[in-house]
Parts: sequence; structure tokens; C-alpha cells
Amino acid sequence: MSNPRERVRQQIEVLRQAGVEWLGQAPPLPESALVNLFAGIEDEPPPIDDINDRRQALDLLSGAVSRCVLCSELVSTRTQTVFGVGPLNPEICFVGEAPGADEDRLGEPFVGAAGQMLNRILLACGIKRETVYICNILRCRPPGNRQPKPEECSNCRQHLERQLELVRPQSICCLGAIAASNLLQTKLTLGRLRGKFHDYRGIPVICTYHPASLLPGRNPQWKKEVWEDMKMLLTHLGKPIPKPTSAKADSPADDQSPDGA
Repeated sequence: MSNPRERVRQQIEVLRQAGVEWLGQAPPLPESALVNLFAGIEDEPPPIDDINDRRQALDLLSGAVSRCVLCSELVSTRTQTVFGVGPLNPEICFVGEAPGADEDRLGEPFVGAAGQMLNRILLACGIKRETVYICNILRCRPPGNRQPKPEECSNCRQHLERQLELVRPQSICCLGAIAASNLLQTKLTLGRLRGKFHDYRGIPVICTYHPASLLPGRNPQWKKEVWEDMKMLLTHLGKPIPKPTSAKADSPADDQSPDGA
């Protein structure tokens, strides 16, 4: 990964080549806000402990991401960036692959068919969506929902790392091979990564199949494996494992349960 200062220089150069010579003048910020604003470009960003300061820094980061121009193809085709949603200090942060068409339109991760499947998984686990943080490896939709390119993941990693540093989840669940391999910086397959905990900067990480892969016509039989992964995560967090309902409509392990649209 390139030096953070070099990435800032690259962004400025891209703007210059695009004909942008003046970025305007913003109103003065308090010293604490300036520290938060420039923390993301330091080699060793100073830790921010106060939750309100972290929330402010996250807002500043979201604004910076919305102006990111490192990936020219994504910039030219996106409607908007999709940063992430959820509270700070969550028990779980779900990291997916990249925004799709619905996410690009609404500006929120996992709101399409895969998002409906994720909601069902959370419901089966007894977890409310608003209590978890959700983001992606990329913050822009790849054209045609293609897989993210390695250089795009590399460019966006600076945003992901800072985001996770400010959110501070107790655990991370990678949804799919792209999310797992990029977050953990590994070439191991998802099959090799499943069934055990990994480490990201002191945070336990579990890997499972992407909710989109469970949709009809794909691999709905993987619901059982996802349910096993989620039970392992619930046990790690000291949470009870809900029993299947009589209708079994809420369990991702039930191959006959209706899928989201």
C-alpha cells in the first residue's frame, strides 16, 4: 500500500489534470476538528478516544470519501459513494464486497436483494440491523456489478482502515471471498478461511458466504454453512443462539425459507 502522503499528492494531481485549480476556502475549524481532519493522512494517525470526536472524524472521513477520485472508472460511473451505516462501538461490523445498483442509488450498503437476505440472517440471530455497522471493501459501485479490481481495493483500503479504526467494532464478519481476502490480506480461499477466527489489528474476524450467494438460482444450500458461522460468532460474543421458529422462515439454514427480492 502506498504512503498516505503520496496518495494525497496523487489526488491533488488528478484534480489538477482535470482542470481544478482552486478548491475554495472553507470556514475555520476548531483545532480538535483539524486534528481529526488530517489524522487520516498521517503515517500514524493519533488515536481518538472520545466517542463524539470519533463520530465527528467519521463524518469528515465520509465527506472526504465522497470527493475521492483515485479510481477514475468508478468516479465516472458512480451516482454517489456508499460509505457505511451503523453505530460506533458495535458488537459486529459486517464488511461486504462493493455497492450494487440499489446501494449506488440510495447511498446505503446492503439495501437490495442481498441486503434483504442479510436482514433475514440478522433476524435469525436475534440481532437488530441498527445495532451493527455495515460497510464494504469499496465505496463505489463497479460498473455492471463486476468484481472489484485489485488496484481499486488498494486505493480504497485507506478509507476502510480509518473507518474501522473510528468505528471500533468488537468483531468483524467478512461477507464473501472478496471481503475476506482483502481485509485479511490473504490469498486463502473462503473455504479455508471459514470455521475459525482470524485477526485484524486485534479484532476477531470471522468469514462466511456473501448473502447474494444464498439467493435463488445461486447457492441457497450454503445457508446451513452461514448459519454455522453465525452461531460460532454468537457464541464468541456470549449471545444466546435462537431456536428455529416453527415456520422456520427466519433461519438462514432453512433452504425452503423465502428469499428477499
